[in-house]
Amino acid sequence: MSTLLRVDASIRLDGSVSRALADSAEAAWKAEHPDGVVVRRDLGQHPLPSTVWPTLAAAQVGQEPVADSDRMPLAEAQAIAADLAAEARNADAILLAVPLYNYGIAQNVKTWIDLLLMDRDLAFGSRPLAGRPAIFAIARGGGYAPGTPKHGWDHATPYLERVFADLFGMNIRTAAAELTLAPVTPGMEELIDASKVSESEAHVEAENHGTVVARELIGHAA
Repeated sequence: MSTLLRVDASIRLDGSVSRALADSAEAAWKAEHPDGVVVRRDLGQHPLPSTVWPTLAAAQVGQEPVADSDRMPLAEAQAIAADLAAEARNADAILLAVPLYNYGIAQNVKTWIDLLLMDRDLAFGSRPLAGRPAIFAIARGGGYAPGTPKHGWDHATPYLERVFADLFGMNIRTAAAELTLAPVTPGMEELIDASKVSESEAHVEAENHGTVVARELIGHAA
C-alpha cells in the first residue's frame, strides 16, 4: 500500500484551478491504486505559522531566542518541522498543487519548503526522497510560454524544480494550465478560448501523471 502526500497551496477553494488539476491527478491515482492512502496538507486554508522558520534559523546559528511575538518556543518549532519532514519521508509520492502568485510561489509554500530544508538529510544527506515521483499541478493566470511578453516571468516552476528535482532528487511530472484569469479579467477576453484549451490539456496531463505514478508504485511494491 502506497501513500500519496497531497499539498494544496491555493487560498481559494471554489474555482481553484490548481486544486482541480490535483483532483484529476488524485482521482486517476486512486483509480489505479484504490488501496492507496492520501495524506492531505492544505497550506492555503491552514498556513504554517510564519514564526517557525525564524525561530529554528536563529537556534541553528546559536542566536538566543527573542522574547517577543516574533518567536515561538523552540521546542514547538522543532516539533512542527519534524512533523513536516516525517510527512514527506513517509510519502511514496507527492502531489503539489501550486498557483502562480505575483510571478512566484506564495509565502505559505515558501515556509513549508524552508521547514523541509531544515532537515538537512532531505536535500544534503542520504536524500530519502530521491527517485520518488512528484506531480506538480500548476495554475498560471497569464501566459508565460516562449514568445509571449512575459516569457521567463514564471519564477515558481523553476524554483520548485530546483528544490524537488535537484535537491531532493525526485522525478518530476508537471501539469500546468495557463491564462486561467482570462475568463474573469477585463482585456483578456480574446484569450478565453486559449485558456480553456490549456486547462483541458492540463487535466489530461494530470490524469496521465496520476495513472503513471500509481502504476509505478504498484510495480515497485510487487
